[in-house]
Amino acid sequence: MVCPDPTGAPCPTPLAFCIQNAYYFYMKKKIRLVSGGPTGSPENNAQRAPHAEDDNLLDAYSRAVTGAVEKIAPGVVKIDVRQRVTPRTSPRGERDELRGSGSGFIFTPDGFVLTNSHVVHHAVDIGVTLSDGRGYPGYMVGEDPDTDLAVIRIDAPNLIPAALGDSSGLRVGQLVIALGNPYGFYSTVTAGVISALGRSLRSQSGRLIDDVIQTDAALNPGSSGGPLVTSGGDVIGVNTAVILPAQGICFAIAVNTAKFVVAGLIREGRIRRSYIGVAGQTVPLHRRVVRFYRLDAESGVLVESVEKGSPAQRSGLLKGDIIVGLDDKPIGAIDDLHRALTQEKVNKSMPMTLLRGTEKLMIEITPAERPG
Repeated sequence: MVCPDPTGAPCPTPLAFCIQNAYYFYMKKKIRLVSGGPTGSPENNAQRAPHAEDDNLLDAYSRAVTGAVEKIAPGVVKIDVRQRVTPRTSPRGERDELRGSGSGFIFTPDGFVLTNSHVVHHAVDIGVTLSDGRGYPGYMVGEDPDTDLAVIRIDAPNLIPAALGDSSGLRVGQLVIALGNPYGFYSTVTAGVISALGRSLRSQSGRLIDDVIQTDAALNPGSSGGPLVTSGGDVIGVNTAVILPAQGICFAIAVNTAKFVVAGLIREGRIRRSYIGVAGQTVPLHRRVVRFYRLDAESGVLVESVEKGSPAQRSGLLKGDIIVGLDDKPIGAIDDLHRALTQEKVNKSMPMTLLRGTEKLMIEITPAERPG
């Protein structure tokens, strides 16, 4: 009798043992074929290759996120505030106050912290908790509600600042990581991608914030002021807002905007902007008027009121006028007017083009520095 062993050697043992031995060799070979081992066919190895690549991609993604978090997390802080609400008083005769919290991050070794203006606006007391648990009082350096940014300072040793990156070279679809303290949960990390660039967001002051980053990295109340960073751990945005009914629609102020604002806040405690002293709204213009005067925009800013003693009043601007140009640039909407009234326009005389009835007029106006 020939043994079922693959070697074909004479069988010195009982038949039952030989059959068991043959089954062992058969299963061992089958396992190797299925697993794509040394005896696996090229087809099986080719099928396993994509899975190995997927595993490598996931590992690389994980390393990128963890590496960025390890670099940036020591500079992220939790901010607790007591805010003065209004001059109203409570039934006990005490001034009303609110308690809230937000996020921020250290960007200089000597303790300057960047956060959102709405986090610390009207704050009567600011407390800052570092990632290692140390707590320090925070002092307001300055805020700019028009860009929803603020700078506070703490006096603490051994600080690890976050590195500010460059938001001009960002790409849609790029991996980003958000850090903050939503609902008071310390050092929360979320990851996502850049959903869109160049968005505009309305600040609480009414002005548009330009060059806003949209991301699907999850943000929640309390995340405001935290950093949005690249996979390399460089800050490219300041988390600022979410659309609560929606999911995955979150916004961050671009870091290049923040750099400009921070420089002014540290230097002067505020951002200087010009104003002319009017309240207005965007209105469409009749096509015949647009064609007749060859205007660059089909809309303008209707003056609804003129502030007493303002540059607008001194220049002769009247209620009912429609502003269509300032400093030789077209004005088609109220936001165009806001963008035109920069710091450089303070105390600078310039031409303003307007429509009064059906007549086109040119007047000289000198914007002043907007009161704080």
